[in-house]
Amino acid sequence: MVKDLLYYLIFPGFIFISVTGGLLSGLDRKITAWLQFRKGPPLLQPFYDFLKLLLVKETIIPARGSVLTFLAAPVFALTGAIISGLLILLPGFNYKPGFSGDIIVVFYMLTIPSLTYIIGALAAGNPLASVGASREMKLIISYELTFMLIIAAVVLKAGNAIRISDIIQAQVEQGAFIGSISGVLLFIASVFCMQAKLGLVPFDMAEAETEINHGAFIEYSGSAYAMIKLAKYMMFFILPAFIGIILLGGIRVNGIHLLWTILKILGMIVLITLIRNTNPRVRIGQAMRFFFVWMNLLVIIAIVLILFGL
Repeated sequence: MVKDLLYYLIFPGFIFISVTGGLLSGLDRKITAWLQFRKGPPLLQPFYDFLKLLLVKETIIPARGSVLTFLAAPVFALTGAIISGLLILLPGFNYKPGFSGDIIVVFYMLTIPSLTYIIGALAAGNPLASVGASREMKLIISYELTFMLIIAAVVLKAGNAIRISDIIQAQVEQGAFIGSISGVLLFIASVFCMQAKLGLVPFDMAEAETEINHGAFIEYSGSAYAMIKLAKYMMFFILPAFIGIILLGGIRVNGIHLLWTILKILGMIVLITLIRNTNPRVRIGQAMRFFFVWMNLLVIIAIVLILFGL
C-alpha cells in the first residue's frame, strides 16, 4: 500500500510529472528566447509563475456566470492530467502492468483538460472567453478524430494489443514503430496533434493573446489559474512521453535506456518548440481543414501501409 502511494504521489506520479513538466516548459521558453536572440527567463520560471499565482495573486470571481462550475473546471483539468499521466507512466516505466484497454482510457483522459477549459470559459460569462471556448470546441472536434485514428493504427500495428505494456513489448520484439514507413507517418500526425492539444502555435487560436487576450482563460487568476498552469505543465511532459511509448519504442529508466528516454523527450520538445516559433497562427477554419483532410488522410495511408506490413 505504501509502495503504491509512493508510485502515485512521487515517482513516477504527481510530483515527478509536475516537476518534469515545469522543467520542460522552462526549456521551451529558453529555446524560444534563443531563437529570438534573447536571454530569456530562467529555467525555473514556470515554478516561480505557479507559486506566485498560488500564494500571492488573488483569485477573482467573475460577476456573471456560474461560480461553482468556473472554480471546478481547473480542478477537473488537473485531475485529468494526473490520471492520464499515471496510466501512461506506470506501465511505461514498467512499475505496473496496466490493464486491458488502458490505452483507450488514456485517450479519453487526455481529452478532459481541454473539455474542462471549455466548460470553465463558458461559465465565466465573458464574451471573449466564449469565443475562446468556441474555437477550442472546433479544434477538439478536428484533432481528436486524428488522434483516435493514430491510436487505432498503433493498436493494429501491435497485433491488436489494447494494453500499453503489450504495445511496448511489441516494439521490443519488432523494433520501434517509427522505424517503418507507416510509423513515420503516424509520428508526423502525432506531433501536430500534440501541438494542438498543448495549444501551441500554429494552433493557439483558442487563447490568442493578440486577438482575444487569452480567450478561454481571460477571467482566471490566482489559485484557479495556478491549477490550469500546472495541468498545462504536466501535459507538456505527458504527451511527449505517450508518443514515445506508442511510437518510439517505449521509455525506460534502467541503464543506457534512461539516456535514450531523455533524448526522446527532449527531441520532441525541441521539435514542437521549433514548429511554434517558425509558423504563424492559423485561422480556426484552416486548422480544422488541416486535421480533417490532411492529417486524417496521412493516418489512413499509414493504416493501409500497416495492413501491407509496411
